[in-house]
Amino acid sequence: MRIAPYGTGSVVKTAIFCIVICIAGIFLPQPGGSILAVAALLFLLFTLYFYRDPERAAPAEPGLVIAPADGKIVLKQTVDHPVTGPNSTLVSIFMSPFNVHVNRIPVDGTVRDLQYHEGKFLMAFDHRSMSDNERMEITLDTAAGPVWFSQVSGFVARRIVCRLEAGQEVTRGKRFGMIKLGSRVDIALPASVRVTVSEGMQTTAGETVLGGRERF
Repeated sequence: MRIAPYGTGSVVKTAIFCIVICIAGIFLPQPGGSILAVAALLFLLFTLYFYRDPERAAPAEPGLVIAPADGKIVLKQTVDHPVTGPNSTLVSIFMSPFNVHVNRIPVDGTVRDLQYHEGKFLMAFDHRSMSDNERMEITLDTAAGPVWFSQVSGFVARRIVCRLEAGQEVTRGKRFGMIKLGSRVDIALPASVRVTVSEGMQTTAGETVLGGRERF
């Protein structure tokens, strides 16, 4: 099982901690020591599971926009967005602690801008978190026009990892970061993109098609 490079440090620290607990459990009174050791092993297994980073195959068809995150679509609405313009479509994907948390580039393009915002830690399914929570907002210049997406931290997730830089060329489906312990990713698509997903759908980062350009 591949471990996300963004989580290597956390996995190593957790492994060391759990090994120490397991060794201590041998010398503690039983059955308490054994219970403690089993709990430590289960915690280590969950940590490995959380930081898993499976390979994904992005669709080859040109002009498609794919999901930047695993999770459930909790919001889809038409908006006048300051970056993507009027009649844009906003899609919000909620990531539970059990989803893969590695985020992927939704569409080929060039990073125009990165904006980090400090903020609150509201529950990620609360739509106020889009504007109120800590987040990293990313704008891409693409063939379909500007595309905006945002990594939003939540009540549990308080660590955003983004490995992008302004001016960087990016490819659809490639890894660019993660949000630790569950949150949401919001994406705004311009009117030139016909969005084909709906609320309630499950998404797989790097594979699920959100929509495609109506004009090439």
